Amino acid sequence: MRKLLNTIYVTNETAYLTLDGENLVCKIEGKEKLRIPFENIENVVCFSYLGCSPALMGKCVEKTIPINFISPQGKFWAKVCGETKGNVFLRVAQIEQFRENGLTLAQNTLAAKFSNTRQLIRRTLHDNAELREDAEIKKAITVLEEGMNKIFQALTIEEAMGIEGYCAESYFGIFDKLLTNEKVPFHFELRTKRPPLDPINAVLSFVYTLATNEFAAALETVGLDSYIGYCHALRSGRKSLACDMVEETRCIVERFVITLLNLQILGEKDFEKQVSGAVWLNEEGRKKVLARWQEKKRTDMMHPYLKQKIPLGLLPYVQSNLLAKYVRGDIAEYPVFLLK
Repeated sequence: MRKLLNTIYVTNETAYLTLDGENLVCKIEGKEKLRIPFENIENVVCFSYLGCSPALMGKCVEKTIPINFISPQGKFWAKVCGETKGNVFLRVAQIEQFRENGLTLAQNTLAAKFSNTRQLIRRTLHDNAELREDAEIKKAITVLEEGMNKIFQALTIEEAMGIEGYCAESYFGIFDKLLTNEKVPFHFELRTKRPPLDPINAVLSFVYTLATNEFAAALETVGLDSYIGYCHALRSGRKSLACDMVEETRCIVERFVITLLNLQILGEKDFEKQVSGAVWLNEEGRKKVLARWQEKKRTDMMHPYLKQKIPLGLLPYVQSNLLAKYVRGDIAEYPVFLLK
């Protein structure tokens, strides 16, 4: 269990939360591991199967401290909270902020995406000297760098998304070269989404979906509406804000997929092709990806804004909390995630 931005994250799957006076107590296998006074808590996010005691839930409702139950895989299950007027005000503020400052948020988010994508490419070049003089890779890096400048000249969100599309096309044009293991049995030609038409696109789409759902769950825990975004157009049934926020961390998904393929963790037997031409991970392939993704989320990273180590799996919750603080006016600007 760890405290971040006054939110308690219970990441141990066997942890049980209970009440002792004015304290929240975390127990694992019946032994007390930590206790925190309620005055230091504003939100609880629980990834545990065991959950918490009814007495603790009652106390949190009394003190208007939300308890959010998330599966260890990152799926939002339920939320226990008291009065909802705080969320109403926060969501009204969300709509007003996005209406007034949506272009600035979109520009910062996409600039962060371009920068993080460039860092991903540079990491591959660092490990593979033979690619450093590749003309197409150099051009892709140049396009991303130009995009970082041009994005702040955009006058509308539609114009900004047009710049993003051009940068994405250039980046995915060299994506196949980032698969440096010659034994990888697949090749990537272009990004296909609905549906994916080859195994690499199938893995990308699957992990993008995982990441987007994790951001949607995280946004729910802080009271933001994941369907009201600032960058992606509003569409019935689409979690536009989760789609917006995952843009900053697509580099993590893509690095993860590149690693899976370069290490030959996935092979031809892990996919199935439909009559329509769509290619999907089969059950065995999904199990492999999910197991590695859960392992990846347990690794520690240094958060560039908090200046402290957090498990990678908590990144969506930290960023969502920071966005909520920006929407409430607690901080002047939303700090996008930037790879160093």
